[in-house]
Amino acid sequence: MEDQAQLLARIAAALEQLAPRQRRPVDWCASPAYVWGSEGARPVDRIEAPSLDLLRGIDQQKASVLSNVSRLAHGALAHDMLLWGARGMGKSALLRACVAHAQEQGGSIALVQIGTDALDTLPALFSQLAKEDRNFIVFMDDLGFAQDDATTPRHLRSWLDGGVEARPANVRIAVTSNRRAIIARHGEEQDDPINPRDVVDDKLALADRFGLSLGFHNASQQDYLEILRGYADEYRLELDEAEALEWAKRRGTRSGRIAWHFITELAGRAGKPIA
Repeated sequence: MEDQAQLLARIAAALEQLAPRQRRPVDWCASPAYVWGSEGARPVDRIEAPSLDLLRGIDQQKASVLSNVSRLAHGALAHDMLLWGARGMGKSALLRACVAHAQEQGGSIALVQIGTDALDTLPALFSQLAKEDRNFIVFMDDLGFAQDDATTPRHLRSWLDGGVEARPANVRIAVTSNRRAIIARHGEEQDDPINPRDVVDDKLALADRFGLSLGFHNASQQDYLEILRGYADEYRLELDEAEALEWAKRRGTRSGRIAWHFITELAGRAGKPIA
């Protein structure tokens, strides 16, 4: 039978395992990007993003996002951004590429991506970032809210502007979404006898809080082929445009993502690595 000292040691070890681990302080000036979750921040050593030259068919959107990110990176006034629209047209890739480009140009900026499970911890994140001598884009990818979630969208509106916990001056929020209004709108809203327009306006009010709102639309055939040509030239692949169009037709859409899938297919056949 173990003695009292051994028993106490075992109890202490068990309690230590149950106790929450102390989070290590995050150096917000050491990494190009971070992931913020419900348990705190994790640094990311490299931003995975294509070259800006390879993002084609979205020239106007690219110019606007690049200008806005560059301004923030150099301490000038910049907008919160809502990038909305068609899937696979490079919304999040464009944002990552612009931040990486600004860093290469000597800008003081980092990307902080957060998950939807950590939205309620944004005030804690803002309080940390406000103390840093660096600028940040807090990034929410593919954001959407449940139809019955009225609280979180109101908090996000407050964080964007006007609230006591609004994001600090060195932080801007960037959101990608498949919908401009972010929250799905259903037909029954039009049947609400109590001022149905108020319901729709309340949802659109969230989108209106973003100083820069850019729509991304499905690629035309010309844009789709232009995207493919850029990739094929970059990776020295032989492009059969007729096959590329058939590839998109079988998938029911033309987009940058579909183009990349086809390029991956070509590179795989040729045994060439791509990055």
